[in-house]
Amino acid sequence: MRKLIASTFVSLDGVMQAPGGPDEDPTGGFAFGGWTFNYWDEVMGRSMNGFDGKDRELVLGRRTYEIFEAYWPYQPADSPIAHTLNAARKHVASRTLKDLHWSNSTLLQGDVVAAVSALKSEAGQDLQIIGSGNLIQTLRAASLIDEYNVWTFPVVLGHGKRLFEAGAKAGGLRLAASQASATGVVMSTYVPAGEVPVGSFAQTEPSAKELDRRAKLAREAG
Repeated sequence: MRKLIASTFVSLDGVMQAPGGPDEDPTGGFAFGGWTFNYWDEVMGRSMNGFDGKDRELVLGRRTYEIFEAYWPYQPADSPIAHTLNAARKHVASRTLKDLHWSNSTLLQGDVVAAVSALKSEAGQDLQIIGSGNLIQTLRAASLIDEYNVWTFPVVLGHGKRLFEAGAKAGGLRLAASQASATGVVMSTYVPAGEVPVGSFAQTEPSAKELDRRAKLAREAG
């Protein structure tokens, strides 16, 4: 079964809305569109795996698809990212779109959870979600996401659409890789790690076995 990987940019308070430009997604009065722009550096430019569509098929929500469709087909032919995104096979989750004009794009049919589950069971390249916040919420609730590629920017936005919205299904994550840019962006890869591990720092009374061990040590010492 192939993996489903979610790649997204987030602020320190978890907001992922409109990272690319002022008009990208002003829903809810969001006024900080383009908040990632001034943090880009060479390290980030060399680390675009997961955001460029290379060797993966894309799974996109409607809004992200429309943003990409209006931009990437019109970029210079020698742009590596434009080349890979344009060439990648794209699966689009939408109840309203009827016609897709970006090359290699098809609509997911029926229930999106069932459709993505079916895609995962097919042979082929791993599947990549980019952005698509609403779609991430649905697929995470169904435990379909196998990996999170999260770039955390050193900025607090206060409100907006979040990677993990209120009411998100609880679960642990394991850090698989991490790298930082010179501008303070932390590029991390996480994989699901089961239930939330819990414990306590509160002091507890020693067990009878532990008391016997301590008594034995005391006798041997003196």
